[in-house]
Amino acid sequence: MTIRLITFDLDDTLWDTAPVIASAEAVLRQWLGEHTPALGALPIEHLWAIRERVLDREPQLKHRISALRRRVLFHALIEAGYAQEHAMALADQAFEVFLHARHQLHVFPEVQPTLEILRNRYALGVVTNGNADVRRLGLADYFTFAVCAEDIGIAKPDARLFHEALQRGGATAGSAVHIGDHPGDDIAGAQQAGLRAIWFNPAGKPWEADKAPDAEIRSLTELPGLLARW
Repeated sequence: MTIRLITFDLDDTLWDTAPVIASAEAVLRQWLGEHTPALGALPIEHLWAIRERVLDREPQLKHRISALRRRVLFHALIEAGYAQEHAMALADQAFEVFLHARHQLHVFPEVQPTLEILRNRYALGVVTNGNADVRRLGLADYFTFAVCAEDIGIAKPDARLFHEALQRGGATAGSAVHIGDHPGDDIAGAQQAGLRAIWFNPAGKPWEADKAPDAEIRSLTELPGLLARW
């Protein structure tokens, strides 16, 4: 069947995520130290404990990572002695500081040239569990839509996220392909929804899951040729 829709994972597929998150966490801690001294001195383990308590009470936040981070910050500020209204305002400000820093990233150099080639032939979309926004990154013009676990409240590998992408992209599962780095979330999730799945594996890791991906690439520059052969 002719391929009509290509969907992309974001984190660790279009950029390297770990250093970005580490930097954003450091920026957040610095801001908290300057603006919420009572909270800024708390060990990170305390925030993780609050996170677990919040998830116990509100398990629906598991896949809404932005809302969860805001809620954790709010409860931490309350426990640090801030009044509720003030704590809410500070939590919102702190989250925006983190989110801005989270978008200070560099996409892999081959991303934009590859997307430029692909968008002339296929509809392109995003399917992500993260809270990166392609509009903030100057990539929105390449994509017809973005399906985010944050917005829907379900996350990959749940097939419903991919079904939503198919609906938004006006494609059938047989005419769609998903590219991502995670064997479970991206490859198994897409295949369970009926899509073909391409494993982005720049480090050349061995495949250890049961069902193999439909294809494997080390660089996004391989995509146009691979898709043309399909």
